[in-house]
Amino acid sequence: MLLTETHHDAAQACRALLEDARARTLALIAPLSEADLRAQHDPLMSPIIWDLGHIASFEELWLTRNLDGAIQFVEMPGLYNPFEHPRATRAALPLPTIAGTLALLADVRARALDHLARAELDDANPLLRDGYVYRMVAQHEYQHNETILQTLQLKRGDPYRAPRGWEPPPPAAAPATPGAMVRFAGGPVDIGTDDRAAAYDNERPRHTATLAPFAIDVAPVTNGEYAAFIADGGYRRDDLWTDAGLAWRRESNATAPKYWTRDGDAWTARTMDRAAPLPTDHPVCHVCYHEAEAYARWAGKRLPTELEWETAASYDPANGAKRDYPWGDEPPDHTRANVDQLAFGTSPVGAYPGHHSALGCVDMIGNVWEWTSSDFGPWPGFTAFPYAEYSEAFFGSDYKVLRGGSWATRPGAIRNTFRNWDYPIRRQIFSGFRCARDG
Repeated sequence: MLLTETHHDAAQACRALLEDARARTLALIAPLSEADLRAQHDPLMSPIIWDLGHIASFEELWLTRNLDGAIQFVEMPGLYNPFEHPRATRAALPLPTIAGTLALLADVRARALDHLARAELDDANPLLRDGYVYRMVAQHEYQHNETILQTLQLKRGDPYRAPRGWEPPPPAAAPATPGAMVRFAGGPVDIGTDDRAAAYDNERPRHTATLAPFAIDVAPVTNGEYAAFIADGGYRRDDLWTDAGLAWRRESNATAPKYWTRDGDAWTARTMDRAAPLPTDHPVCHVCYHEAEAYARWAGKRLPTELEWETAASYDPANGAKRDYPWGDEPPDHTRANVDQLAFGTSPVGAYPGHHSALGCVDMIGNVWEWTSSDFGPWPGFTAFPYAEYSEAFFGSDYKVLRGGSWATRPGAIRNTFRNWDYPIRRQIFSGFRCARDG
């Protein structure tokens, strides 16, 4: 049966997403030697060549094998199954050469596009409805684009030189006042989404929650603000840390965010093997949940719940409507947020004049992922789709939720409802935070 024009357009849109993801993957690895690709730069991260094979394996599974609706596996068995092979063990696997890996990526993509050309993106198969499975696979590769950048940030040796990227804007003419807050008066708000074209299962369903009044920081906590916390003995004052935080601090011997180094009376920070003076007006990055929590206590505040964070990002008090992004319903681009960036780093807080949420917060999408106080769990009415191992297997108190994306996040992999999660000790991620307060 011939595809209708509508089907053709939908298929072309899916193809464009897949090609965009692949172009970035190949651009990121182009400057790297085979030795760099095969090395395990840190036990927290896979060798990059493993990530590439996993991208191909995931795409092969979902875009060639599982499309008849009878799901065979949720992760392909073998070398690239993340449940079979924890990150710290992947360098010991018999991984193919980069030439073999690139050939695998190309072969899988050719077969996936051949299937897409014949696919009916209709309601008969929930995986194909609105092209969901193609968007899922594209987002999976987008997320590995950011994972590769995390690995490159951990890499030591020659500075990494990526393809030329756009430069973030200069500081805002009227920067946010440090510590300034905006208030939500409390009441019912819509949380989550019913979107089934792009949103992951843990973002669904859209539901109503009633929140108590709260205040939340206009901007993420900056390097300058965090340096004041350190100078006031923040890492030495046990009263600011929970028992879990104290245990992490003592085991890690941390005295500052990851990649910070004291240089006399000032700080420098390392980005992609380049050290530079710490920009005080940028958001603090590479802090774990425990560090964020201790800072908030020092400031007389707390971390926001993810319900509060999403409300501050999406709620419009003028009409009670819910926005897809802080500024409205248009997706992120380089004029609205510090995302998808290859100059490698944060921008000054408030540098995007069109970024404000309706409540008045800035930088809620891009720059740094923001820790919330919430454990990762299901929304009321949650249904796993298309596989439990994406979200449901991680529900529980082991993980804390992060929101908002970072400078390394691809635009197609972030929105107000997107929920990231990680262990509270993690610092290799591009993570910062903002604070909140009751009432």
